Amino acid sequence: MGTLESLTWFRRFLDETPGDSEVGGRARQVPQACWSRVEPTPAPNPELLLSSSEMATRLDLDTLDAIVLGGGKVTAGMDPYAQRYGGHQFGNWAGQLGDGRAITLGEVQLSNEVLELQLKGAGSTPYSRFADGKAVLRSSIREFLCSEAMHHLGVPTTRALSLVSTGEMVLRDMMYDGNQAHEPGAVVCRVAPSFIRFGSFQIHSAMGDIPTLKSLLEHTVNHHFPGHDVANDAGRVKWLSHVAEQTALMISHWMRVGFVHGVMNTDNMSIHGLTIDYGPYGWLEDYNPGWTPNTTDLRTRRYRYGQQPQIGAWNVARLLEAMVPLMDEPELLHDVLEGYTNAYSTFQNEMWASKLGLDEFRSDDETLVRDLNELLQRVETDMTLFFRLLSSIQEPSVRPLSDAFYDTSTIPTDEWNAWLSAWWERVNSEPDRDAMLSSNPKYVLRNWMAQLAIDAAESGDVSICEELYTLLKNPYDEQVEFEEKWFQKRPEWARHKIGCSMLSCSS
Repeated sequence: MGTLESLTWFRRFLDETPGDSEVGGRARQVPQACWSRVEPTPAPNPELLLSSSEMATRLDLDTLDAIVLGGGKVTAGMDPYAQRYGGHQFGNWAGQLGDGRAITLGEVQLSNEVLELQLKGAGSTPYSRFADGKAVLRSSIREFLCSEAMHHLGVPTTRALSLVSTGEMVLRDMMYDGNQAHEPGAVVCRVAPSFIRFGSFQIHSAMGDIPTLKSLLEHTVNHHFPGHDVANDAGRVKWLSHVAEQTALMISHWMRVGFVHGVMNTDNMSIHGLTIDYGPYGWLEDYNPGWTPNTTDLRTRRYRYGQQPQIGAWNVARLLEAMVPLMDEPELLHDVLEGYTNAYSTFQNEMWASKLGLDEFRSDDETLVRDLNELLQRVETDMTLFFRLLSSIQEPSVRPLSDAFYDTSTIPTDEWNAWLSAWWERVNSEPDRDAMLSSNPKYVLRNWMAQLAIDAAESGDVSICEELYTLLKNPYDEQVEFEEKWFQKRPEWARHKIGCSMLSCSS
């Protein structure tokens, strides 16, 4: 066990892809480059508030230096940079985007893997546009807790190592409504094999910079996708099919646990099929497929819960478009998109089989699932409570499920009992409870829970953050000591509260 200084640092991305000749500097266009070297902005009074003991152990660290993790010191071996990428935002091409408030410290060689460490909120970069590159405690708590919670739910995700308060106040307009206010600043250190995105490829293709596109592709596949060879069309299609399948798998897990990303722009899609960039996310309280947590998306609801699989396909199609200049026979890319659709269908069927305790998913089970989805939307019904209670039901009656309904007087009892009887007959009165209990979590990071932690932390008390971190490391366990407090429907006070029902891209 050691310190950040004792780690073995690599700079493969900088060595193998074209970069910016200028270090740091003003916000600007950076053509023909994958990255710009930058220096983090030191925190005036850094304090380690939260840390992941699991990630520290994985990185072989026994000490976490708040100064380094707050952006205040670059140790030997680190070579900080911000990545350049583009992307489609809410369906429209946005041109150059890049790491506006994220700075990669470098890659770390471990015994059996290489991981990239990145600071989020450590200052401006050439891609910050009109922003300051800082992050606030509110959004940092949400990122730290959610990335760790998602990992323990079994959802592919980036991880969090630490959360450091900076000791400064940052000016933010939380809801983009002109009401600016100062909030405490913070920096999260997040960890992943890489932070390469769909948009990392899109920007070079869109600019006609094919040599850079090719070098990025070769770097990505050589280091992160062993066993793949992209020297010809067949190899590129095979690799892209793998990326598409991993993306479909990730989204099927989102759907399984009721997670809504909120801003599925192509620059927020990891090439590894990891959940990345935790901003205006949310968890379904009421089972409403049309719900989005993102206020920016309220008009079109492009990124609503029920449309996430289709948006995944749309985003994969944009990645495929970016690869066309490298293909001799670009029509072969159609197979990749069809592969995404087929893979998602398979994962979705497996998801429903496990959530409902079926031995397998049969074609006639589609009616059972369709009827269930219709009933769940009939009256306000809590998704997490419903499926968890269903996992332990002893009879085909809606009575044991009543705690999942917001208003028990509105429960369509006859319809529910009819569906439960059909399900009970389908599983021969013996649902696979182990599968159900390992697929239907008891605890998820509901927005109102995160908001309670944020409110306390902004007053100097991180105990709720720590309690939630402990709780969410075992989301499928009963944890009866936490049941009364956290296994419950959304409180009425949270129904319309900012941070619970309404979030913006600065969340």
